[in-house]
Amino acid sequence: MKILDQEVAAGSTLSYGGLIEKIEILRSALRWASRLERPDIERLLRQAGALRDDVMHLSHQERFVHAAASEPTALNRSTRQRREALIARSFVFEGAFGDNPKLLEALEVAEKAAPTGLPVLIDGESGTGKELMAKVIHANGNRADRPFVSVNCGAIPDNLLESELFGHNKGAFTGATADRKGKFESAHGGTIFLDEIGELPLAGQVKLLRVLEAHEIQRVGADRTIAVDTRVVAATNRDLRKLCEEGRFREDLLYRLNVIHITLPPLRERRDEIALLFDYFGDEAAESLKRRPIEMTPRLRAFLLDYAYPGNIRELRNVVYRLSCLAGQTADFEHLPADIRPVVPAKPTPAPAGHGHAPAAADLSEAKRLASDQAERAFLERALLETGGLVTELARRCDMNRSHVQTLLKKHGIRSKDFRASARDQQ
Repeated sequence: MKILDQEVAAGSTLSYGGLIEKIEILRSALRWASRLERPDIERLLRQAGALRDDVMHLSHQERFVHAAASEPTALNRSTRQRREALIARSFVFEGAFGDNPKLLEALEVAEKAAPTGLPVLIDGESGTGKELMAKVIHANGNRADRPFVSVNCGAIPDNLLESELFGHNKGAFTGATADRKGKFESAHGGTIFLDEIGELPLAGQVKLLRVLEAHEIQRVGADRTIAVDTRVVAATNRDLRKLCEEGRFREDLLYRLNVIHITLPPLRERRDEIALLFDYFGDEAAESLKRRPIEMTPRLRAFLLDYAYPGNIRELRNVVYRLSCLAGQTADFEHLPADIRPVVPAKPTPAPAGHGHAPAAADLSEAKRLASDQAERAFLERALLETGGLVTELARRCDMNRSHVQTLLKKHGIRSKDFRASARDQQ
């Protein structure tokens, strides 16, 4: 006990690390002491172990309290503050827009994962920007100046998969007229992005697992292996755990890939990005097509802001490129793909004098706009009646941003408080 008291007293002025080190020295010395009976030694060992656990717990508690006091948590900070914090840390966004909390959470995880070199698995619906997120991870890591190689695993024929990923030597098979590097060799020192990893056949999964475990590849037709230092980022729009249960994806490969997991929300949950993406892809299309950025009529813009985009960002980009190609300077409904083009009521036949008439329109385009506005106003009024004038509930039902609903109400001169008063009167 005297030895224990001396050691603890000597360690009381040390750091936590130094104190734990002395405790471990004490435990080692006591374990082999010859002057103490075994029961005494066991008792002292238990006491020293309890002291070590208390010190570690106290250290953890202090770090937690300090971190909580020094910086607000992500949940307590506004989305704007979180994005500004990323900007302040010189985060490279690579075109990832919007202040959606789920997207910001994904970006914050990407920021922490980027410099580590750990494998990352990105999931989300098709077209949500998984390759863009992979580029974000690459751009913010210490491999940013090295190659970024993208591979679509679902587009490679089974008989060419090994050659495509790992390369081949001359004469390895018919048509192999020269040595060829595979994707992993080409990405040496950088990042390889394995898109649609769920489409990889089982034979290819086994070979990929070998690369992840040994960090080396073997070209087709070669005897020796080649060391590769490649950061792996994989992506899928499928449920890999379900595929594992069905025997179509190796569980050990899933665990190797799923060290860092990022889920991207669909565009319908990130509506604040849509207007930003209009401008971004509009400028991109204009540069590609060598023309001025396209403009949209107010009704087309309102329609596209509310559209569900089942194809997510990829579909939005295709729509903007189509509009930029087909329209002259201003795009309207007729320039949309036929499968998403809204049905506009035909121009009404004027009623006989004295029997009322529809609003006058100068041409067919104006008649379409008036009909669309009337349908939009009727929808909003009906929805406000159903929700008792609650704009927040209306936005939730329509899967729209509250600010956009307010804009539409202002456009038609509709006051939500009138519907709230009506609901109270009915009660």
